Amino acid sequence: MSGRSSKRGFASRPGDAEGWVKASDASRRRTDTAALTARLTIDVSPALRGRIKVAAFQRGVTVADMLRELLAREFPLRPESRHERQ
Repeated sequence: MSGRSSKRGFASRPGDAEGWVKASDASRRRTDTAALTARLTIDVSPALRGRIKVAAFQRGVTVADMLRELLAREFPLRPESRHERQ
């Protein structure tokens, strides 16, 4: 091979973050739950992860559902917020 491929690599960073986020949202055309969610990754200590999992188990819910509820309470939907209406 003589020359670099113009194809972006798996871990390459986008040049324009705003355009990259909007393009991702626009490409979703399904109506199932997966199409209406976005993945969020956070780093927590193993001890905190354990406490979160135990609390979810004791409440009879999944960790994801418990954290979605917590985040929704902490960050309620406000009509004046542009990002949440789009």
